Amino acid sequence: MFVPKRLFPGARVALVAPSGPVPAERLEPAVAAVRSLGLEPVIYSSCTQAHGYLAGEDQLRATDLNAAFSNKAIDGILCIRGGYGAQQVIPLLDLEMIAAHPKFFCGYSDITALHILFNQTCGFATWHTPMPSTEWYKGLDDYTMENLRHALFGPASAALKNPPKCPVRTLVPGKGEGVLTGGNLSLVVSSLGTPYEIDTTGKILFLEDVDEKPYRLDGMLTHLRNSGKLARCAGILLGAFTNCTAPDPARSLTVQQVLDEVVAPVGVPTLQDLVCGHCLPTMSLPMGARVSLDADAGTVTVLE
Repeated sequence: MFVPKRLFPGARVALVAPSGPVPAERLEPAVAAVRSLGLEPVIYSSCTQAHGYLAGEDQLRATDLNAAFSNKAIDGILCIRGGYGAQQVIPLLDLEMIAAHPKFFCGYSDITALHILFNQTCGFATWHTPMPSTEWYKGLDDYTMENLRHALFGPASAALKNPPKCPVRTLVPGKGEGVLTGGNLSLVVSSLGTPYEIDTTGKILFLEDVDEKPYRLDGMLTHLRNSGKLARCAGILLGAFTNCTAPDPARSLTVQQVLDEVVAPVGVPTLQDLVCGHCLPTMSLPMGARVSLDADAGTVTVLE
């Protein structure tokens, strides 16, 4: 796995919106937040377009990504927000060109589709980070900012640690080592049956989600289990499942019950409550990096 070089003060970074449209009132604060980190943002068309729930039509969003990777004057690519729509642009991307011009790339949520694509098909590592018009523009807590700065500029921290007051928990004991993959659960499941299907074999699978009822999480995790994706993992990391509650708790399982009944019986070493996903504070994860998971000790270490 090739690791693109990190950014640096004065680096020119493309702001792109591969998924949903940026609320107009957030664009300027998002750009200002990027500049406050010493970066020079270049605003691509998708950041200012809207096509219903998309940041412009599919071809426009794909063109922005292709152009950002091919432009030698661009040092890195920041997805300004998630939402919905990254999967639609995949068939329109010039993957051969992108593989030949790997760059620092970051985002999360719907951007999971692109993390999996660039890691598996194009062969370079990417970063699961908060995004300028989703979190940065509001100001970040110290933990999140420190993690983000390490992702953007390095040096990378070998240990992926929660804040001291947010301990991880062991769901299934054991140890595992492999390439880190995954991201948003719904996007991971949506990849199944496509040419861009996630490969979990021998890997550490990270999963998180937001605004899903427990039965929906149950269905998606069961789909992964029944497809063999969970059993093939070397380990599993479970992040935040934010606002994943039932309107009538008396007639629903809890998220914890879903994890206990669907994930735990697979027997793969699993840590839960990693502070990562649709939450603050949140850590930044090196997708495509090789990591070691010790579910007994509750530690995750980046090996390369």
